[in-house]
Amino acid sequence: MPTRSLLFTPLVLALWLHTSNAQEKTVTGLALPPDAAPYAEQVLRIPCNNSANAVTFDFSVSVYQPYCGSNFFNDPLVTFDKALNPQPGAAESWSVADDGVTWTFILHQGLMWSDGTPVTAHDYVATFRFSADPDHAWDFAWYYTFVDKGGIKNWDEVIAGELPVEALGVRAIDDRTLEIITKGIFPPLPKIMKYAYALQKKALAEHGPYYNNEPATAVSSGPFMLESFDHGFKVVFKANPHYKGYRPPRLARIEGIYMSPATYFIAYLNNEIDTINFNDLSPADFATIERDPELLANYLRPGLIGTDYVFFDPHNPPFDNLDVRKAFAHAINREAIVKSIYGEIKAVPAHTMLMPGFPAADITGDLTDYQRFDCGLAKEHLAKAGYPNGADFPPQVMWLRNENPGIAAVYQAAAASISQCLGINIQVSNKDNKVFMDALHERPTKIALGSVAYAIDFADPINLLGIWVSSGRHSWRHQRFDEILDEASNLIGEPARRDSLFHAAERILVDDVGGAFIAHRWAGDLWRPKVRGASIRDPGPNDTYGSHSGNDWQWGDIYIGKAQ
Repeated sequence: MPTRSLLFTPLVLALWLHTSNAQEKTVTGLALPPDAAPYAEQVLRIPCNNSANAVTFDFSVSVYQPYCGSNFFNDPLVTFDKALNPQPGAAESWSVADDGVTWTFILHQGLMWSDGTPVTAHDYVATFRFSADPDHAWDFAWYYTFVDKGGIKNWDEVIAGELPVEALGVRAIDDRTLEIITKGIFPPLPKIMKYAYALQKKALAEHGPYYNNEPATAVSSGPFMLESFDHGFKVVFKANPHYKGYRPPRLARIEGIYMSPATYFIAYLNNEIDTINFNDLSPADFATIERDPELLANYLRPGLIGTDYVFFDPHNPPFDNLDVRKAFAHAINREAIVKSIYGEIKAVPAHTMLMPGFPAADITGDLTDYQRFDCGLAKEHLAKAGYPNGADFPPQVMWLRNENPGIAAVYQAAAASISQCLGINIQVSNKDNKVFMDALHERPTKIALGSVAYAIDFADPINLLGIWVSSGRHSWRHQRFDEILDEASNLIGEPARRDSLFHAAERILVDDVGGAFIAHRWAGDLWRPKVRGASIRDPGPNDTYGSHSGNDWQWGDIYIGKAQ
């Protein structure tokens, strides 16, 4: 009598072997890695803040009020590798003419919107014009100004309403060729195109700027498209079958689940979500991570990403007095704040804007003394300003920008350190994001005292130092600082001199206390072990791991692995 094993005829056995070994493919025809879970299980669950004041999925509509998942939709012209070098995004190449100001970006052949229509240079032109239109009042409009010669030609005049949007230094030569003209020679221009995300010209004209808020009108040039959106409860993105760009998705879906940030870590531990960003982890959460070997192994840090600092209104009392600003800078016990509030897994003390490892950063400690913690010296400066032992110093309110509890604790600790050292009264008020940014952008600022973070956008000193120029984010002004930054940003072929100029500019910034610097933050994300991909699991510079700044290609790289 035949045994059961003899029922496997050669044909059946061949079919069984083929089925069990075959690599499943995605909706774009991409084969999944051999260690990937079946395609039906390629679902990533992310947490969404149920209290965020959000209005759009599109960066070019609002930067500071984004819906959860806003970076899945559209492709930027440029992306970054792990060393923060610019890499092709929607643009396959770029070049600059002999005049040094005329840049040409060539789009990849065959890029498509999710409605099956081509992505063209005309979409990018429409987007730049929309962002510069003063009627739009884009909350990131300052970004393309940079220093005097660095921004897009006529950008400032257009956003001020002095010139029409058609005068902007951006035009489509043909469907694949985008021309951008800068005000002067500006070598880092390709790096700032990391944030050149396109709106669809047709949808913008037909449905207005919020067309991506509704699945019926949403259209994407990115790896995912909006499937459903129940704001405050759940948002679902599915893989875009028309996608032809640089990051074809391995995931089938991304599900955003709305909850309070205070519950993110519990949700992760309960296997309800698959990742948490470092900004949403409390000191207690970090303490738990550091005690648990598996959690610690899956908390991935790609490098130092930004700087937390205190800023002032330097045009009005009491912060128009340099000694007051110096007193505040010397009264911040950075080392204690890093140790007790951030934890060393999350930050290092800062005395400058540029973090260690960043181009032109102060690696020798030459600038440390300008803002070192020294309560006695802080009191001397305050007394010199006319407020001995804090007498008659006006009570202050330190504004925060809608910070989560973990980061708010950092700024509260900074305020407490200053108050205790100087004997003055500082209250901390966590404001709505838009209220904060509108007040910050007023000239002079409507915020007398505030704390905020700035994360790197691209690896060039002009990025982090550029926010301090007279046309930048803050109201601090220093003519010599502006002049040095202008010279350094446009310098070609002299890297050592360029770094030396940036170092000289930063010396002015820390000595004149444009800001009082607290800490340089490590970026990081807690990932469930099943979430894999070279973008987060392979090493980067200095043996770092994780989702680095500008890592848009991660959303075409990560996938869900098989259970181990």
